[in-house]
Amino acid sequence: MDNITNFLFEVGMLSRTPRSGYQFLGSGTESVAEHILRTVFVGYTLCKMDDSLDESRVLKMCILHDLPEARTGDMNYVNKKYVNVDEVKAVKELTEGLVFGEDIRSAIEEFNAKETREALIARDADQIALILQLKECGDLGNKYSEEWINYALQRLTTENGKKLSERIIKTDSSHWWFKEKGSWWVNGKNS
Repeated sequence: MDNITNFLFEVGMLSRTPRSGYQFLGSGTESVAEHILRTVFVGYTLCKMDDSLDESRVLKMCILHDLPEARTGDMNYVNKKYVNVDEVKAVKELTEGLVFGEDIRSAIEEFNAKETREALIARDADQIALILQLKECGDLGNKYSEEWINYALQRLTTENGKKLSERIIKTDSSHWWFKEKGSWWVNGKNS
């Protein structure tokens, strides 16, 4: 139970670990945990768009793909040019002594190997979560957001991931809550 308890405390570190790329973008903030949450919902959505996928594996990879960042921190593209992170060691040490450690290691390895359809979907979910965040920053006026989105789009590998991203970049991020512009926004009630 000690190893499981320590694991759950370690997972909590993800909510306090910032995604570091936003310092270069100049706007936006997000913790690794927030990114993982959105990645899970994108992965779920992509699975619903293709029922031939193993949804459980996709969601597991979405949940676990950035777990090592509780130990390594989030390395953005500039950091990665200069810093070598030993993710294999981080995964080994965080899974040692856990009854389900092999399950975690296996999911992270599948995600990183990019060989299965499920891994490709999970990887696209990871990028689409970033695209959504960047689109929100762009809609709020960040002029660099579009360039970052274009690079993320090039990392997508699945047709459904590309289709979903195409719709995302054409949709105003506030449309979901502000689409019925009528008396509600004046009076706080219908009609």
